[in-house]
Amino acid sequence: MTSGTIAIRNVSKRFGGHQALAGVSLDVGAGEVVVILGPSGCGKTTLLRVVAGLEVPDRGEIWLSGTNVADAGRNIVPPHERSVGFVFQDLALWPHLTVRGNLEFVLESRRVPRAERAARARDTLALVRIEKLDDRYPHQLSGGEQQRVALARALVARPRVLLLDEPLSSLDPELRATLRAELAQLHREVQVTTLYVTHDSDDAAALDGRVVRMREGTIVDIGQDRTKSRAADFP
Repeated sequence: MTSGTIAIRNVSKRFGGHQALAGVSLDVGAGEVVVILGPSGCGKTTLLRVVAGLEVPDRGEIWLSGTNVADAGRNIVPPHERSVGFVFQDLALWPHLTVRGNLEFVLESRRVPRAERAARARDTLALVRIEKLDDRYPHQLSGGEQQRVALARALVARPRVLLLDEPLSSLDPELRATLRAELAQLHREVQVTTLYVTHDSDDAAALDGRVVRMREGTIVDIGQDRTKSRAADFP
């Protein structure tokens, strides 16, 4: 496997009596975007969290860029060493930090030299078109602006893998359509390996990537192109 690849091998995860994942296997190539499509509760978010290291698989293995980062019952490589950027469904921006501060805090935690942080943050904010908002706080931003900040924060450390968990679910339809197109363009520019979780087939179609369908903790279909995502949404 090369830089940015993801290999999920027979991964299972249970929470009490709920089987969140049941023997999931998936390969994602370097620079590829894969959309995981399915109804609420089917295991999509749990799969992202296992890849990120925020949950530990009960069985199976996770490989990132050729390195075994997790296997049954343990994380081999901790989350902060996996070169993974994560956009959470609720965005999880730090409210006491400015837009620039949210990004620079990530860079500080990654031990990026102080002299590089401001330029790196500025360039990443420009990439998502919000460089003029760098001194504002999250509560001063619109929903779409907050979404862009969360994306910039995930990208600023230049991760090998980007994980997006229902990132557009709270936005109105018009803004959602705009950001779908921007996400697709951004991926073409940065070519970071991406797993995008959604229940909306329009999201999947716009991103022009391979579509993986999940139900009840298992993968039920792995599509070859985006046309398979144009079926009706899951309920």
